[in-house]
Amino acid sequence: MSEKKSSQLWTGRFTEATDRFVEAFTASEHFDRRLYAQDIRGSMAHARMLAAAGVLTEADRDAIVQGLRAIREEIERGEFQWSPALEDVHMNIEKRLTDRIGEAGKKLHTGRSRNDQVATDVRLYLREAIGAIRGELLRFQHGLVDLAERESDTVMPGFTHMQVAQPVSFGHHMLAWYEMLVRDQERLEDCARRLNVMPLGSAALAGTSFPIDREMTCAELGFDRPGNNSLDSVSDRDFAMEFIADSAILMTHLSRMAEEMVLWASPMFDFIELPDRFCTGSSIMPQKKNPDVAEIVRGKTARVNGHLVALLTLMKAQPLAYNRDNQEDKEPLFDTVDTVRDCLRAFADMVPAMSVNRDAMRAAAKKGFATATDLADYLVGKGVPFRDAHAIVGQAVRQGVETGQDLADMDLDTLRSFSDTIGEDVYAVLTLEGSLAARNHFGGTAPEQVRVQIQRARERLQAEAPSAERRGDTP
Repeated sequence: MSEKKSSQLWTGRFTEATDRFVEAFTASEHFDRRLYAQDIRGSMAHARMLAAAGVLTEADRDAIVQGLRAIREEIERGEFQWSPALEDVHMNIEKRLTDRIGEAGKKLHTGRSRNDQVATDVRLYLREAIGAIRGELLRFQHGLVDLAERESDTVMPGFTHMQVAQPVSFGHHMLAWYEMLVRDQERLEDCARRLNVMPLGSAALAGTSFPIDREMTCAELGFDRPGNNSLDSVSDRDFAMEFIADSAILMTHLSRMAEEMVLWASPMFDFIELPDRFCTGSSIMPQKKNPDVAEIVRGKTARVNGHLVALLTLMKAQPLAYNRDNQEDKEPLFDTVDTVRDCLRAFADMVPAMSVNRDAMRAAAKKGFATATDLADYLVGKGVPFRDAHAIVGQAVRQGVETGQDLADMDLDTLRSFSDTIGEDVYAVLTLEGSLAARNHFGGTAPEQVRVQIQRARERLQAEAPSAERRGDTP
């Protein structure tokens, strides 16, 4: 047997060495080495379980566990020699273990397959990754709530169809972003619950003839339960698809926020100024301050959407059980984790630090007849049917367009020319503050209600913090 061939751990049935191109083409160690900590942790738990079941001796168990700890330290010091010839993270670690401790290392793979091993590793990895992402989500939510509190009384125009619609509190707008992230938190929490099922013990696809104790391994690895069906356990990637789907929705939310920040930071709006440290300049135009972080987050949304389509397409035609196609699930998954975490980190740092131009927002809110609906509501309160009130206000707005006057700037006689039910008290509802204050109900934009929602948000964040902490993952 050639030296090249003997480096493989599965060569008994083969009569020739793997083609060099095929070896490189099929290798995954250059990206799945990211799973080393989870792979080692799962192997330690497996060895302890095999010893408890009488399959391994205590001496073999101890040698394996100590050897794996030493290998983990080698990897973390950057001293581990990865080999594409050994295909993946699992075989690289197993080969190194056998080199270190001898025959005992060859016994580790008893009662398992790389199929259930990798499925377990990816679930462990994603469980930790979701914990880290939820931590960044919480940090961003805290920042939004703090910003909302500072700007509870700040008036800005609310838009529909990108046309001025009604005045809203800027704090209210920030809480709308916060609510998007609440739903993202809930989706990720639900995903984490569903993925926390252990495949280990399913072996290649049918289980194993060894007397394994899956409940023991499950408890040691922090899973809620072992998988019910060995075929499904090794081939299921629903949890990865669900995570990327949740991530695509989360990134869509961040992209919508990014779009608003890009608009608001432009001179045409001048609503906000982003900190210099989150912007860049132009190579030719010295006056430019570009909102690059927001634009890049907006662009990275397409990247995550693409990963979702890739993974759905990867899985759509796979028969049970495991197929090598599944190797292609990791790069989209890993990149999604990195992208979402980094985008959240950028926004959690940037958004609460942006400065708000209250005067520009107020001036913009006075354009576009933002209190027209308030005038219609005022007329309805005086007994005018809503449709008639709508038509009356439409006439007033038309005259305002022609004369360049806002409704609040029209004198009483002009307003009464449209309806004699209008009295002096109308000006209380035509002011921006009056418009906001009038929407003093649960979920409304009145500053009083904004402060109520801020308090509710703080209570939720306080309760959410412990559940977003990483589970204990040190073997």
